[in-house]
Formats: sequence, C-alpha cells, structure tokens
Amino acid sequence: MILFPATDAEAAALAGAESTRGLAAMATADRVIVLPSGYARLSTTGRDVVITHELVHVATGATRGGRVPMWLSEGFADYVGYRDAGIPVRTAAAELAAEVRAGVLPARLPGPADFAPGAPRLAQVYEEAWLACRFIAERFGEKALVRLYGGDVTGTLGLSPAQLTVAWRDYLGKELA
Repeated sequence: MILFPATDAEAAALAGAESTRGLAAMATADRVIVLPSGYARLSTTGRDVVITHELVHVATGATRGGRVPMWLSEGFADYVGYRDAGIPVRTAAAELAAEVRAGVLPARLPGPADFAPGAPRLAQVYEEAWLACRFIAERFGEKALVRLYGGDVTGTLGLSPAQLTVAWRDYLGKELA
C-alpha cells in the first residue's frame, strides 16, 4: 500500500517518524508513505526510483531493523530502484561524484547515524550505499548481492569487511572521477 498524505506532518505521524527532513518517502513494515514536499521536487523517473526503493524495504522486511547493515539495506533498495532507470551513474551520484573529483573518498561504508533524516551528507551516504551494492553486483553477480542480504561479507564474497571497503573505494574512484 502506498499512502499520499496531504502534508509532511501527516506523513510523519503515519510513519511514527520524529524527523523527515530531506526525505521524499518512507517505508513501514507494510506500506510506503510519501512526503508531499520531498516527492514534489522529484522528476517522474526520480519518483519511480523512490517508490521502488521504499517498496523494496517493505518486500524485504528491512524496516523491521537489525537484520542487515544499514548501508546494505539502503544500498540494495537503491540498487533495485536505479537498476533499470536509465540514469547515468555520475548523474545519480552527483553529490558524491563532486566529492570524489575533489579528492575526497569516504573512509568507510556508512553506518546507521549517517542515514539520519537531515544528516549533512545524506545524499552522499545513499549514493555510497548504492554504489557499494552496484559494485558487489558487478564484481560478484546479483545473486551474490541477494545472498549477502541474508549473510555476511566474508562468507558470501570471500572478502573481509576491510577488503570490501578498499575495493569499494577503488570502484568509487573509477566510476566517479
């Protein structure tokens, strides 16, 4: 079910969210709630990506929390959302691409606090997570990405978390520079 409340305040109340700053939609265990102000700023393709992203959260049970790292949950949802959208990587990851071109690469995969509504690098954090999942799908295959959702990095990919981070950072440099 997708709900389109009249106001952001109503959307936040429906989702039980304290903050919705910078968001266009949110998922709960069984529905997607659209934030009118954020959703209105999106293109038609952007709206499709956002709704797909949130529906992936509902389908995977990601909103139940704690089963997978936040970067994987959010990155996987964006991976599915962007997969057939036809948006070039540097366009979809414009904010992160600007940082990478300036010589700034993230030191680590994003953690839960990085995804807080209104976080200063929220756009870049989602882009980082998406590109981590895109890297995994390209290097190890989509089936491995799906298996990772229910497994661990070492057992699924044969890399330590540190090795995955190094390889992902190298991928960012190649894709976004």
